Amino acid sequence: MFDLSGKLAIVTGASRGIGRGIAMTLAARGAYIVATAREENAAETVSQIHGAGHRAEAAALEVTDPASIEALIAGVLERHGRIDVLVNNAGVTRDQLMLRMKRGDWDQVIATNLTASFALSQAAIKPMVKQRSGRIINISSVVGQTGNAGQANYAASKAGLIGLSKALARELASRNITVNVVAPGLIETDMTKAITDKAHGDWTSQIPLGRLGTTADVAAAVCFLASDEASYITGQVVAVNGGMYM
Repeated sequence: MFDLSGKLAIVTGASRGIGRGIAMTLAARGAYIVATAREENAAETVSQIHGAGHRAEAAALEVTDPASIEALIAGVLERHGRIDVLVNNAGVTRDQLMLRMKRGDWDQVIATNLTASFALSQAAIKPMVKQRSGRIINISSVVGQTGNAGQANYAASKAGLIGLSKALARELASRNITVNVVAPGLIETDMTKAITDKAHGDWTSQIPLGRLGTTADVAAAVCFLASDEASYITGQVVAVNGGMYM
């Protein structure tokens, strides 16, 4: 099941954490991975994929730069001739209470988390329409479903991804292109590993399954949505949050 052999997948924000986990899992299922990040930051992810005997290449991408997006898509099409899967994972946070939030922090989070996904999807749709097939998977967050104090910009960007995905799913269904969302909850990454034991316990107490999620949990959902087995699923939000929000 979930055989992605012959598929080419672009994963943004693939230098670490959830993005790296997604790239490695898709590669393990047979996909050729274009792992993107700023400058050469995706090189280590590609090295790990190669070390596991799978195929990948690194590509520099500044997701808020239209010229960088155009160059990425043109380069991939020139080298490989197709794009089968796009995973919009790149994201940033600039947390602050609304009364103190600077306009620049709002603009940066919206540009990186939401507008970049619009621009990348728009660019990738063109070859997908010609192929009459494709998968777009946007990585949102439980915060986009629940809201969170001090994260108005982040919550808005992640909620916006859900609306964007549902609209695109309706537009592209006739072309056999599906668009779905994965909304992770609290996931163990380098950032969450650095928190105190007390804070970790407080977080875990909010989760019915009693643990933080892993990057593998998120990657498994992405892998399913990228597969042929998910061909009749579009416009959906798959919550990977241990029951934190239902």
